[in-house]
Amino acid sequence: MAEDVTQEVLLVLHKKYALVERPEELVPLSIEIARFKILGARRKMVRRGEHTQADVEDLPLPSDGPDPFEQTERRERLEQLEAALRELGDRCRQLFRLKLEGLKFPEIQKRMQAESVNTVYTWDFRCRKQLMEKLGGGWEKQK
Repeated sequence: MAEDVTQEVLLVLHKKYALVERPEELVPLSIEIARFKILGARRKMVRRGEHTQADVEDLPLPSDGPDPFEQTERRERLEQLEAALRELGDRCRQLFRLKLEGLKFPEIQKRMQAESVNTVYTWDFRCRKQLMEKLGGGWEKQK
């Protein structure tokens, strides 16, 4: 910025005050012009809000991963889910494990040796209902 002000002062001296040649007149004149240029630049910065902006190099780079709060929240939900799953019966745990493996209900029926696929649907409904009750009625934390 100092170089810019210096160049602007020299331009003004060259264009508007070409007749002034004596150093004892040029020095105070150039200082006064520099003062006006600096004040003008300051007013411009305040008007644009540049004086309150943080330098880009000083700001931390955003991370692509979740922030520590989200990581903690996720870990707590996972611990809560694991504890709730441990409290369920063997059939529910097996059903959830097979669903997590990507099996469809007819495949689960064969693996669990159920009489019909509707039986597996009923088991699934009841197991999910039990799990939600163990979790306090929902996935979100109770306030």
